[in-house]
Amino acid sequence: MAKKVVIDAGHGGVDSGTVNNGIVEKEYALKISNYIKKRLDELGIENSMTRTTDELLDQTTRPKKVQSFYGNGSDVIVISNHLNAGGGDGAEIIYSLRNSDNLSRRIANEFESAGQNVRKYYQRRLPSNPAKDYYYLLRDTPNNETIIVEYGFTDSSGDDVSQIKNNWESLAEAVVKALAGYVGVAYTIPGENYYIVQKGDSLWSIAKKLGTSVANLKTLNNLSTNFLSIGQKLVINSQGSDNGDVYTIKNGDTLYNIAQNFGVTVNELMNYNNLSTTFLSIGQKLKIPPSVDTATYIVQSGDTLYAIASRFNTTVSNLVNLNNLSTTNLSIGQSLKIPKNTSLVTYVVVSGDNLYSIAKKYNTTVDAIKRLNNLSSNLLSVGQKLTIPN
Repeated sequence: MAKKVVIDAGHGGVDSGTVNNGIVEKEYALKISNYIKKRLDELGIENSMTRTTDELLDQTTRPKKVQSFYGNGSDVIVISNHLNAGGGDGAEIIYSLRNSDNLSRRIANEFESAGQNVRKYYQRRLPSNPAKDYYYLLRDTPNNETIIVEYGFTDSSGDDVSQIKNNWESLAEAVVKALAGYVGVAYTIPGENYYIVQKGDSLWSIAKKLGTSVANLKTLNNLSTNFLSIGQKLVINSQGSDNGDVYTIKNGDTLYNIAQNFGVTVNELMNYNNLSTTFLSIGQKLKIPPSVDTATYIVQSGDTLYAIASRFNTTVSNLVNLNNLSTTNLSIGQSLKIPKNTSLVTYVVVSGDNLYSIAKKYNTTVDAIKRLNNLSSNLLSVGQKLTIPN
């Protein structure tokens, strides 16, 4: 039986929820819910929303509204979207006493991949009756698999405020990806013709999900075996999937000289074409990845992918894809490719320079330059390269 999803935007109307640092919970809950609905529609997962406007749903009305769409069966997943308060930092997921932690754990893992730390995923009991859930929505939607997602703290002293304001779409997408994997629906990247291989996938099961054949998937992805790895990108539709050129292999070609000719790396060619070997055959077609103008960033103590993405006006997903990362863990001194941004310039320090004079020249501030370059002091050295907001 196919799972259905009810998306609940917390609070609403005169009930604003928590309000801190310019963040109004009811507004972000609705934005996140609208995003999740749009993406579930694209993935073909049946869903409904409890509210689509700024309306009040009280504790009696909301559970009834939830179960008005698909009933009170165990085939219904309820995702209630909220923001937290109380000075903590990180996401929390609360699941009902009647359910396992499977979906909550998936959401937690996807949050971490999106750059958000997770405090915990847990169950909470009603003090007056420990056999019941503490939260009314979990308690009053019997048999449904109901989960409350707290995306971050609006009064956090950590990075939650920035995560909520600047990264809320990525966090909502993390929930979508977790849901897709949980209900067994092919997850595709928004705006791209790719499928991300999940644990337990096989070419046969993916082909069945996508309504295609194993042979077609192998042809599209230049696969010589049926072996897949978790997190691997598979092209699922040739139409519009090539953003670069297609090159036909000739006698004497090697991946190295092709990469040189097109200004890319051998690894980029192999990853873009899902090649498991450097062997080429005459007549074989290679997709050439579009070249990306990049800069190099050296990971510093305390860096996270989210912090680096925010600093350079990009996304965690872009950094993961550009650097072929299989994990979001970073090590100090690691080199990362960063997509160049026209709003940033590289400046080479010359004799007589100081941070104040450079900031004045580029109409920015000393603090902005120090944050962007991870500087702990104002000391500069001749020849040092600085990234400057222009």
